[in-house]
Amino acid sequence: MPICEIDPWRKQYFERVPCPEHVLIPTEDSDAWNWNPRHRWVYDKLAVAWSQGLEAAPHGVPPADYPVFSKPIYNLKGMGVGSRALAGEDEYLAAYQPGHFWSTLLSGDHVSSDVALVDGRPRWWRHARGIAGGQGTFDYWEVRAAPDAAVEDEAGLWCREHLAGYTGLANLETIGGRIIEVHLRFADQWPDLYGGDRWVEAVVRLYEKGDWQFDDADRRCGYSVVLFLPHGRHYSHPPQALQQEITRLPDVSSLQITFHEHWPPGRHAMPPGGFRAAIINCWNLDAGRAARERLRPHFDETGA
Repeated sequence: MPICEIDPWRKQYFERVPCPEHVLIPTEDSDAWNWNPRHRWVYDKLAVAWSQGLEAAPHGVPPADYPVFSKPIYNLKGMGVGSRALAGEDEYLAAYQPGHFWSTLLSGDHVSSDVALVDGRPRWWRHARGIAGGQGTFDYWEVRAAPDAAVEDEAGLWCREHLAGYTGLANLETIGGRIIEVHLRFADQWPDLYGGDRWVEAVVRLYEKGDWQFDDADRRCGYSVVLFLPHGRHYSHPPQALQQEITRLPDVSSLQITFHEHWPPGRHAMPPGGFRAAIINCWNLDAGRAARERLRPHFDETGA
């Protein structure tokens, strides 16, 4: 398998493409950290904020103005855990926590962008816009077919300056075109919407030969619809017959059941707003929502 993937529900995207054993392609930030010592500094979110001229400082250095946004300086696993906006001094003092920092509260579109880099130079972009569901959750992601000039212009310059010498995939999270997080790996949630096996083959070539070759002139918009459930219950996986029924629905590309049913629920890293049980990748938003509602009764009936 070409991709070093620990989540069993995502191995479906990579298992058909061969790859030399010596080629290491991360999907986990912990692997990306270990395999890219020269560029691992990008996981320091305070340093990333400073690199763009944003106002930012560790907790203990009070902001001059409010509101600000607070989050951990390092957070390699957690889906937004510990992140929040702070409206004033009282909230800042109540939220004080070692290892956290505050920065300028940004506004605008929240975009997750995957970029293929050769020596820090962007060769391919794909952008996804998250539609918030509240308390750190997303209702769905729109994987756009169109370019995003605001991200590609500003973040592209940042990559050339700060990721020179890096060849591989990177994921950049931006708000209003400003970078809030950098990951030295790609978003492994929707490779099927990027181009399936052809895209994975291009990724393997990038890491093996340092060259990017991928023609996706026929790209189209896709969606990644998320099913969040209440915390505090132990859910079981849907039977295979139901999962196959979902994947056979028109305009549904794939289904991920995104938890380990034999783990205690609290062992999973989940946002405050819910327990992520499933993701439906699809080519039509209404089809994805319908598939989500077809799945929901199973969890409502079996969650203990």
